Order: sequence, then C-alpha cells, then structure tokens
Amino acid sequence: MGDLLGVAVLGAGHMGADHIRRLEYVVSGARVAAVADPDTARAKAAVAGIDGIAVHAETAAALDAPGVDAVLIASPGPAHEEALLAAFARGLPVLCEKPMVPESTGALRVVEAEARLGRRLAQIGFMRRYDAEYRQLKSLLDDGRLGRPLMLHCIHRNVSSPPGFTSAMLINSSVSHEIDAARWLLGQELTAVTALRSRSSADAPEGLLDPQFVLFETEHGALVDVEVFVNCGFGYQVRCEAVCERGSARIGEGHTMLVTSDGGAREEVPQDYLVRFADAYDRQVQAWVDATRQGRVTGPAAWDGYAASVVAEAGVRSLETGDRTTVDLAPRPDLYAGH
Repeated sequence: MGDLLGVAVLGAGHMGADHIRRLEYVVSGARVAAVADPDTARAKAAVAGIDGIAVHAETAAALDAPGVDAVLIASPGPAHEEALLAAFARGLPVLCEKPMVPESTGALRVVEAEARLGRRLAQIGFMRRYDAEYRQLKSLLDDGRLGRPLMLHCIHRNVSSPPGFTSAMLINSSVSHEIDAARWLLGQELTAVTALRSRSSADAPEGLLDPQFVLFETEHGALVDVEVFVNCGFGYQVRCEAVCERGSARIGEGHTMLVTSDGGAREEVPQDYLVRFADAYDRQVQAWVDATRQGRVTGPAAWDGYAASVVAEAGVRSLETGDRTTVDLAPRPDLYAGH
C-alpha cells in the first residue's frame, strides 16, 4: 500500500459521486484510483477535473485496476452481494453503503463468506453511528445515568420520494437506518415488528403507502417506534428521543440558521440527507480510511448489515399482512461476537 489508500469506487450516481468528491477533497490519506459504473459517461462526469482515475463499466476491471487497495461500494443495493464477494476474493477491505444486501438470504451469504475468511474485511455504511448527536446519545445511554432505556421515539421525513419508490422501500430503504441505530443505541437485537398504515398523504404518489408507523420490540423489552414520511414536502428531518427510567434525551431538533425578517422568524430545514449528515459521512469515511491504512476494520460489520435486512423483511411482511411479525436471525458467527 502506498502513502495514500487507493480506493475503487463502485457506482457514480448521487451517493457515489459524493464519495468521490469526499475521498479526493475532504478526507486525508486516500485517493480515488478507479471508478466503475455501467454508465461510463456518468462516471466520467463524476471524476471530471481529477487526474489519474481509470473509469470502467465492469466491477471486476475496477477492482483489478493498478493502485487499488480498498473498495467503496455505492452502487444500487442489488449489486452489492456480487461486489462484496469479489472484493473478499481479492482480500480488499470494503466500505459498503447500506443496504449491505437487500435480501436477507444474500446478506447471510456475505456474512458466511467473510466468516470463512476468518477476518473482517467489510464495514457497512450506517453513517448515523458517526453523527455527533447520535454519538452523544449513545454515550449517555451507555453510561447509565438515566437508567435503562424503555422506549425510542423516532421520526424520519423526506421532502419527496424518488421515482419508483415503493411502499416496501419506506421500511427496507428509509427505516433501515432506524433499525441499525436502534440496535446500536440500545445494544439489543430487534425481535418483532408491527407496521401500521395511516391514510396516505395527498402528496404521496398514487399507490404509495406514505406515511407509515413502524413499531419494533427488542430482546430485553424496550420499544422503538418510527414515523416514516417520505413525501412531507417541507424538508429532511431525522429525530430520536430516548425515554429512560430516570429521564429522557432527544436529538435531531435541527439547530440550523434562524432568519428573522418581515415581522417573522424562519428556521431553515435541510432538504437532503447529504446536507443533514454531511459531517457524519465525512467522519465515517475518514475513520474507514484511517483504520484500513493501519490494517484494521472497524465500524458496523457485515452482521449488522445482515440483521438490518432480516428486520426490514419482517417489517415488509407486517406491512403486507397487518400482523405482528417476529424476527428470526441465523446463529451469529464467532467473528461478529462483539456486534
């Protein structure tokens, strides 16, 4: 490995292009060595103005490009399993955007493949673990000063949903972040899901069940509720309140610029997750680069990606049936004993 970590970025869409920018201009210790995207014109646009980056249409070509030491996967979720297994076969450390693999069977194959290696190579991109407010809440809950956590109340709102967004994706794409955050904050697995439908907003696309209310139960009796509303129209909001035996703590109040004019006051609301969590993405990638250059793998593991997929699938089944649905995880390999 040279002085800079050479990273192959897979996917040059909205997320991939932002990671290319981040690796080149924000974090230290890394450079983009190759980019792969079936749309090579899009990939070339994402690396415009950056010298020395090979652009490929195929994943394998990017992984085998000269100077590649590690991989950042930002392609669509269905492509992740193949890319992860290809990186494992080459012994390349990986930062993989969520969902690790949308289907739990494929996610389990990734877990089993990494377990056979006997060492971790993958970090999964649940970036809320790197957000300053979430880390502060995690520290507060861990030190026990408020007693045991009893409930988490969560809000996840988007301005609008992209074309093709489905009712199931409110859970397996949007709420997947809350699934991981809840597991991490509480240090517990989620054991059952009940997904409830309100009447759909008039601003939701035809046929989309939006908003939804999702209730999770944990292995030690805590409850987690999530309001997910992906066509709220006014901004991107993520909030979480922990209710404990001796107090509560709330994050995500949006302490942004307050503009006072014309006899009123207006608080700006972020319009995009890349704005709200910009610092978290930066810290996540910097932590991954630093650890990888030292030969270590930290952060959310493949097991966390698998658990999120299983819980999300149970949530989608509950949405479809209207029933409380249990979560059935496979036995956890020893490699992930701390996750």
